[in-house]
Amino acid sequence: MIRVIVSGAAGRMGSEVVSALSTETDMIVVAAVDPRHTGETVGDLTVVSDLTAAIDRTKPDVMVDFTHPSVVALNARVALEAGVDCVIGTTGLATEVLEELATVAPEGTCLFVAPNFAIGAVLMMRFAAEAARFMPHVEIIELHHDRKADAPSGTALRTAGLIAAARSSVPDAPGRETEVAEGARGALVDDVSIHSVRLPGLVAHQEVLFGGQGQTLTIRHDSIDRTSFMPGVVLAVREVGKHSGLVVGLERLMDE
Repeated sequence: MIRVIVSGAAGRMGSEVVSALSTETDMIVVAAVDPRHTGETVGDLTVVSDLTAAIDRTKPDVMVDFTHPSVVALNARVALEAGVDCVIGTTGLATEVLEELATVAPEGTCLFVAPNFAIGAVLMMRFAAEAARFMPHVEIIELHHDRKADAPSGTALRTAGLIAAARSSVPDAPGRETEVAEGARGALVDDVSIHSVRLPGLVAHQEVLFGGQGQTLTIRHDSIDRTSFMPGVVLAVREVGKHSGLVVGLERLMDE
């Protein structure tokens, strides 16, 4: 049995993770950690506040973290130093921070980070990278709920990076030099314009818009419910123990 601690267990994503992992026959959630909801119940577990104490008490194999950019680095450090593999769904951490965190992990311990755990979102990014080889004019629109802590989203940043690696040239992005309102043309990431929308009623959505001579191509993914992320989380928990060091992207596990 894979023993799992869920950090951020009482949150919207964390509670879904507890529920999803609890139905799997090869894993068990041994602790639910969330300092803001200590004493509450998630599934059959009473939420505790101290991650270090929970790790010492339950001896987990894996920690899953869906918390906040302000605390996830500390959570990962605590788990990695204890030799616990990490599955991180919290976005907003710089690459340099992730690389530094991976250095504290003992040999054989993995820091796995995914900007998106939805299988369809991973395919959307893959298709976008392929399209960018032939249609380099591209912009990204990402739409999330109004309580998302970071902008642009981790998925949009990852998509921009994959596009940048795939296309052979960087076309001009007209209109930036004549913006009537600053930011109207979006943020420029890896020479790709990203536009972030934050509204109640949304979950997680992204459009990658390509333009060419006399044509456009739109690749869109929509998560209309947080359960869409759970198959990817389960896959990551099941596979993370086979890896070591920093691993980024669910596609790394899907391609095995």
